[in-house]
Amino acid sequence: MVTLFITLSSVNGDNPLMNGSAVCTKAGKAIVSRQFVEMTRTRVEGLLAAFPKLMGLGKQHTFVETESVRYVYQPLDKLYMVLVTTKNSNILEDLETLRLFSRVIPEYCRVLEEGEISDHCFDLIFAFDEIVALGYRENVNLAQIRTFTEMDSHEEKVFRAVRETQEREAKAEMRRKAKELQQIRRDAERSGKKVPGFGGFGNAGMSSMSSGSIITDTIIEPEKPKMATVPVRPTGSSKALKLGARGKEVDNFVDKLRGEGETITSNTGKRPSLASNVLPPPVNVESVHMRVEEKISLTCGRDGGLQNMELLGMITLRVTDDKVSRIRLMVNNYDKKGVQLQTHPNVDKKLFTSDSVIGLKNPEKSFPLDNDVGVLKWRLQSTDDALIPLTINCWPSESATGCDVNIEYELQEESLELNDVVIAIPIPSGVGAPVVGDVDGEYKHDSRRNVLEWSLPVIDAKNKSGSLEFSVAGQPSDFFPVNVSFVSKRNYCDIQVAKVTHVDGDAPVKFSLETSFLVDKYEIM
Repeated sequence: MVTLFITLSSVNGDNPLMNGSAVCTKAGKAIVSRQFVEMTRTRVEGLLAAFPKLMGLGKQHTFVETESVRYVYQPLDKLYMVLVTTKNSNILEDLETLRLFSRVIPEYCRVLEEGEISDHCFDLIFAFDEIVALGYRENVNLAQIRTFTEMDSHEEKVFRAVRETQEREAKAEMRRKAKELQQIRRDAERSGKKVPGFGGFGNAGMSSMSSGSIITDTIIEPEKPKMATVPVRPTGSSKALKLGARGKEVDNFVDKLRGEGETITSNTGKRPSLASNVLPPPVNVESVHMRVEEKISLTCGRDGGLQNMELLGMITLRVTDDKVSRIRLMVNNYDKKGVQLQTHPNVDKKLFTSDSVIGLKNPEKSFPLDNDVGVLKWRLQSTDDALIPLTINCWPSESATGCDVNIEYELQEESLELNDVVIAIPIPSGVGAPVVGDVDGEYKHDSRRNVLEWSLPVIDAKNKSGSLEFSVAGQPSDFFPVNVSFVSKRNYCDIQVAKVTHVDGDAPVKFSLETSFLVDKYEIM
């Protein structure tokens, strides 16, 4: 059993009414302790040790008394919420304070257990500080406590918006400069002048080729992340607080922790989006390596019906050895969904159409070294419900206490194996944690973002359906949109590279293949 103590002292004069709070075990060992005024450790431990002994008297009341103090308590599953006051305190005010503390704990702890309280100890302490300041009860409610602890700052939002705008402008300027440099290089090649060293594929051996044989002018590489220039901090006389800023003192403190052997996890920037899951790279990467990548963007209505689905796929080739740079790729296309295929302009389109073979138009040329080159891409767009890979049905129904929500999934494309599936259902603000009934998999209530995250490690043909039921206060429209994220090592459109051969002699070439199917957007509106 775990017992939560909120110790108070109500006496005549200007002395504070509330001294501290603590969470302890059945034996009286403190888990979380918070004093609002100066109090010795011996005094705190003595109060904590006394209550479990008094509870053994067998009385069925909401308070027990000693010669000097009164314990006012409320059972919460495996917990006891206890206020320790003097016998002269106003018990009606104590009960009101007790109810507020009892409502705060479920806001931050999914289950009322010792481990869960330890994990959220600082969240509880911050919330307690909003209820009691300098030993006196504050006139606040649960919604105000949540707002104060979130520390939302308008100035911070403005600063971030300015920074993001500057980053977008910097990226646009970088793209414009890259186009100008590429145009200068092409003009120099057409006029017969020496090509300036602006980069390209970086293969010194290719510089001896004629301008007509250089593939760098037309091969389109997948866009890589660019490092945006650091935005200049806006100047001015504003002294508003910028939340989240890292100072020099914080960096020094982190360095000291690392020096002591602590593991420090960086948590700066924005929270990762649901589509940010990335599969780990393959362990053995050969000199010829290919990535088959697909991203899906899907929107469904809450009453059923696919509003829009778009899937983009690409085969990216990377060659790191000049000995295997003159190759051809044999592609197996078993797709029956009606995808639109498009090869790179430097790829022999007739050869691909007739034999499903990807090779350069001029077989004497080589693929560039140490660069990712997109050789084939495809696109699928549809509003056919039968093409939805994973259907999500959310059924909220109003009840006397709020809403009973039943949400279920079903895998329609049984050839897929979806990993790290997260279904995020919004929860109304200020209603507390939902009461979860039956659930397949695991769930987590994020009270900061007001989201219930339903996690499933694997969804495949053997585990193609499941459901989650919970109850919470709110209206049916409060539980939309539902967002889904997942990753998969199998692609949705059955397009794969089966074989790689040399141009001369058709000898097989050893290659490695990496397949991924990711979510860009998956919403049920």
